[in-house]
Amino acid sequence: MDPFSRSIPQMASCARRGVNHMDHKKDSLARYKSNARTSLRRRKRTGNPMADYDRLPSDLRGWLSQAALPWSPRSVLRVWLSAMKTYEDDREAVHLYMSHLEAKKLKKEAKKIWGFE
Repeated sequence: MDPFSRSIPQMASCARRGVNHMDHKKDSLARYKSNARTSLRRRKRTGNPMADYDRLPSDLRGWLSQAALPWSPRSVLRVWLSAMKTYEDDREAVHLYMSHLEAKKLKKEAKKIWGFE
């Protein structure tokens, strides 16, 4: 018997879903496909998203922590800066605008995924 074979765990079937865990290794999103239904584009991240998040203004980070959608730091900053110009640095108006924009996107997503509003 190989002395290292004891240290390698055997892959068992997932009792809850009846799938082999090795299948999850092949497709990293296999477990989450039921939760991944969206029309939002998927892209590979470039750079360091946590460092980008840390560089966001504190007001924006506060809003983003309560957001329902998974905004990327780059896109949320772009919208934030545009709204700050439009609303002449009125932070309350910018928060309302961004919440309205997010609600509009959620409504559109619900219609595409579940077929209702």
